[in-house]
Amino acid sequence: MPKKKKSENETAEEKAEEKIEADIVKDIEKDGVPESIAKKEENIAERVEKELEKKAESQASASLVKAAEAESLSTENIKEDSEQVQVSSNDNIERKKKEILEKAKKLAEKLEKPTTEELKEKIKIKKRTDMLIPLEEYVKSGIYLGTRVITPDMRPFVYRRRADGLAIFNTDLIDEKLKEAIEYFSKFDAKDIILVCKRQAGWKAAEMFSRLTGIRTFTKKYPAGILTNTALPDFFENELSIITDSWLDKNALHDTVNARKKVLMLCDTNNFARNADQIIIGNNKSSKSLGVIFYLLTRGYCKAKGLEVDVPDLDFWTVEEEPQIEERTRRIDTRFGV
Repeated sequence: MPKKKKSENETAEEKAEEKIEADIVKDIEKDGVPESIAKKEENIAERVEKELEKKAESQASASLVKAAEAESLSTENIKEDSEQVQVSSNDNIERKKKEILEKAKKLAEKLEKPTTEELKEKIKIKKRTDMLIPLEEYVKSGIYLGTRVITPDMRPFVYRRRADGLAIFNTDLIDEKLKEAIEYFSKFDAKDIILVCKRQAGWKAAEMFSRLTGIRTFTKKYPAGILTNTALPDFFENELSIITDSWLDKNALHDTVNARKKVLMLCDTNNFARNADQIIIGNNKSSKSLGVIFYLLTRGYCKAKGLEVDVPDLDFWTVEEEPQIEERTRRIDTRFGV
């Protein structure tokens, strides 16, 4: 389709507009942008910049809010998590406590299984292995047999009474007291010790004790005053007196106490332990019992002092001599009216 030709007026107007635009460009290149136009452009730029800043600030504030919220939420979550962890740890502790308590109960049950009687028997066996002589020897000698009278001093050492009323010593305590006595009187020299035994049943053992240890012994009769009366020709001083029976040997006990010397006393159930620094408990009326006591004292003293002597076997100390057997038979016959 053929183009319409512009009219002369239209062509003239276009040329005039082009000329004006060319003149404006020349003026701008020559003098710069007119002030009004520049101000408008500055205003537009400022508005654009402010809008951008606002947008950036709003975006930044939004992100900051989100970050702050996220921080609080994360802290709360951590707190909740820690609380959950604490709760779970507490649960674990309680569970472990229960487990430990159950194990402790099981162990206690296992420990309680052995009966009291079994434990007592084990203790007895251990003690018997540590005794100065076998328990059977103590029993054979009758050292555990007391009298029908029990003084308050001896009551702690009595195990029971027999049906006939005789008191029975605890053999473990007899052995312990003998050990203590051996340790005690072994601290003294033989020249500073005397043994007093007026009871005939102990003469044989007492004399052997004196012969082997070198300790002065008084049997049958003790000369009263020899420890206290300086005017007597046989006066001497000692440091320890061994008293076989405080009732029969009361003069020797009295002198020793007045001289303020030490006393080692053999005590039956009818003896008082007053004025004694160390005691030996047991039957102090039987030759066999006294034989066992003097045998153990002799053996222990010689060992402690390093004396090389030949101490006879226990049988020698406990065998009764014929006069003693005859005397005992006579007493039995008289008792039963024979």
